[in-house]
Amino acid sequence: MGEQPIFTTRAHVFQIDPTTKKNWVPASKQAVTVSYFYDSTRNSYRIISVDGSKVIINSTITPNMTFTKTSQKFGQWADSRANTVFGLGFASEQQLGKFAEKFQEVKEAAKLAKDKSQEKTETSSNYSQESGSETPSTNQESVREISSTNQASSMNGTDDEKISHVPDSVLKSENDRLKTAIEQSNSNAKKWETELQALRENNVRLGDALQEASSSVEKWKTQATACQEENTALKNKISELEVQCKEVNKEKEKNAQLTVRVQQLETEIQDKEQELENLRKQAEIIPQLMAECESINSKLQAAELANKESRGKVATLQGEVEDSRQKHGHMKTELKKFMDVLDGKIDELHEVRQGLSKLGIDN
Repeated sequence: MGEQPIFTTRAHVFQIDPTTKKNWVPASKQAVTVSYFYDSTRNSYRIISVDGSKVIINSTITPNMTFTKTSQKFGQWADSRANTVFGLGFASEQQLGKFAEKFQEVKEAAKLAKDKSQEKTETSSNYSQESGSETPSTNQESVREISSTNQASSMNGTDDEKISHVPDSVLKSENDRLKTAIEQSNSNAKKWETELQALRENNVRLGDALQEASSSVEKWKTQATACQEENTALKNKISELEVQCKEVNKEKEKNAQLTVRVQQLETEIQDKEQELENLRKQAEIIPQLMAECESINSKLQAAELANKESRGKVATLQGEVEDSRQKHGHMKTELKKFMDVLDGKIDELHEVRQGLSKLGIDN
């Protein structure tokens, strides 16, 4: 299966200054992805982080590592293999707490994996040593016993005497012990062959795992490059959208200004229409004034006729006529001024309507 991510978060990555061993040096310009990876073939855990195409964290977790929270949003751990200290700055205290909990969990898992591997190694080594040491000793003891028995029997007389002096049970037991030793040596040889074959298979698996890890790294680099290109394309798209948004905002401001101008013109039109209505009401009084003028003229004519009849009243009537004529002239003058003002207002209203129609066409 190779390495698989088991936990992922985002943080700002720092490394300790190798010269001063005190100051933090930022390893990334912005928050990057930091992930825990588990390698099932090697039964190991790593923390990996990549900024673009650059690997900024590649730390294998061991049981003696410790993750320390130095503030509410910052934590660090030392990697003796990389000969450095890594620091992570998180956006919130909750993210830091989750990362620290995962670090402790992975650390315990790495410790258990190390203990199991040590137990397997010790068991296999002890078993090989015991099987290797017991088989030769058993064979040697059996040979020694047989030789000592033969030597003892040869010292006692002829062959017939040897056979007569050695019991059959002893010979059978010696034969059984020899057979047992030979079978045990054969079984140990088979076990060694099995273990050798298992080691060869493990070497093949490790080679395959290494190739798979290399291919996964290449694939990961390709994906990182594709993500970076996609990120660049998205940034360019965002820039274009921002330019378009600025243009749209300018158009909105222009439309808002035009709307305000239209409202002002509508208000002015309403005022002009009110003035025109007032002028119309005043124009309705003109016929009454004309009627009064006609009545005055008729009275004047009657007065002239009366003057002819009575010269005694001529002086007074002439004075009245003169006054009425002056009033009539004054009223005509005022009426003319009024008509001029009315014509001017009507022209202004006409110009306002033409400007409003032009503005509606422009919009």
